[in-house]
Amino acid sequence: MARRFELRGRTALVTGAGRGIGLATAGELSRRGANVVVVDLDPGVTGPAAESLAGDAIGIAADVTDRAALQRAVATATERFGGIDVVVANAGVASPPATFRAVPTETFERVIEVNLHGVHRTVAAALEQVIARRGHVVLIGSIYSFFNGAGATAYAMSKAAVEQLGRALRVELARHGAGSTVAYFGFIDTEMVHRAIDADPLAPRLLATQPGWLRKRLGPAAAGRAIADAIERRTPRVVRPRRWTPLSALRGLINPAIDRSLVARGDVQDVVALLDERGGEEQPTTA
Repeated sequence: MARRFELRGRTALVTGAGRGIGLATAGELSRRGANVVVVDLDPGVTGPAAESLAGDAIGIAADVTDRAALQRAVATATERFGGIDVVVANAGVASPPATFRAVPTETFERVIEVNLHGVHRTVAAALEQVIARRGHVVLIGSIYSFFNGAGATAYAMSKAAVEQLGRALRVELARHGAGSTVAYFGFIDTEMVHRAIDADPLAPRLLATQPGWLRKRLGPAAAGRAIADAIERRTPRVVRPRRWTPLSALRGLINPAIDRSLVARGDVQDVVALLDERGGEEQPTTA
């Protein structure tokens, strides 16, 4: 597999591309010469998002939990651009912090359906074309792929599973000359973060139990550049902010100690007790 992947003239399909990380990634890929297929659940944002890009782009409304809709999106993109070289499975949702015990079943299953099954369906819809064109797959993981997910169990479960999909794809696609990247993002300054964390009275208290240097936020543009760089370099993993990299690399050694600390710390358990009381509350997901 060639180490350098030239984006100019390629076609990239990006889900959840109407705003946030997805739109920033679409913009960066477009600036580097790729044709871009902007896919988003909201039909009101796909057209304007595509029109805002520097190069050739189309907007398609599709729900990543709908396999047929994704297949139609791939077919439309193929008709327009001749095929798909890159797929960025970015669409995802989060829910207000709560313990596993307190999260409504419907909310929990919605997070898994979008963040895990939506990723699987997105990749599956485009994979044969990516293989045929020796392309690249990007899966949006999270620091919660390896960090303790107390208060966000469904989100953490989905991202840990996405990590495993990305790692397996890297091995399975190598013989075809294609590649995959898992992007591990911390706190990116997006609307989803504002609604799921900033607007929630307990989320800041939960985050305050973590070291301040780990709570640094980056803008979506930094995430978009990191993804585009990873595609061009065929990088298997990218971590942003970079300060999370040691925790990812040393997770086997550090995680048991972190878990013991979270169990023993009174401030953590005080917040967990409040999150445990959220049973029966409405907890809608937010994209």
